[in-house]
Amino acid sequence: MKTILIVGIGTGNPEHVTVQAINALNRADTLFIPDKGAAKADLADLRRDIVARYVTNPASRTVEYAVPKRDAANPDYGAGVDDWHAALAQRFESLLAEVPDHGACAFLVWGDPGLYDSTIRIIERLGDRFAVEIIPGITAIQALTAAHGIALNRIGEPVHITTGRRLGKVLDDTIVMLDGQTAFMTADPGLDIFWGAYLGTPDEITIAGRLGEVRDRIVETRKAARERHGWIMDTYLLRKRDAE
Repeated sequence: MKTILIVGIGTGNPEHVTVQAINALNRADTLFIPDKGAAKADLADLRRDIVARYVTNPASRTVEYAVPKRDAANPDYGAGVDDWHAALAQRFESLLAEVPDHGACAFLVWGDPGLYDSTIRIIERLGDRFAVEIIPGITAIQALTAAHGIALNRIGEPVHITTGRRLGKVLDDTIVMLDGQTAFMTADPGLDIFWGAYLGTPDEITIAGRLGEVRDRIVETRKAARERHGWIMDTYLLRKRDAE
């Protein structure tokens, strides 16, 4: 049986890669590097850098593959994602055919494979023909709170994690990920926001303050950064002051 290693590599800093992740990468015969096009070449470059820094197994090789594009225009978000995952599963099927029998391969996953990443679900579509191991990684949430020098939770209090699409009512402490719609613009302006983009990389940007006072600056900063880099990954914490 072939082994699939789904390896979390952190949010952009090669030093986020754990010893466990390094050991897993060195077990792999084949290392898969996703290519999302010229606009997101930085994401592939970081994975190449990690391989060059940490992989010492002379028998390993890297295989790059083009990532199918999701139909963002599909009004049915769930159906669009399902179609995209089906296309990725087909791509993974062909990639895994290149792995030697009883060999191991690794998918290098941004952040942590268990948090807002679909690699695990896509591999599950392929059935039980493979042994699968998950190696956790540092998440954007951890990088965000470290960058701002704050704790994620208040004493004895919960934390809500959601996406911009599902923001809705803000609880006392709410982490928002995957917010291409800047949903914070419609949130209570009295909230505090701790925002960060390109967390853990040399291009890291952070802004914090009362939402009503800094939200326009975040939008402008975000737009300029996206135009400069061709892509953006950002995360933020919304916090109610009256919950302190």
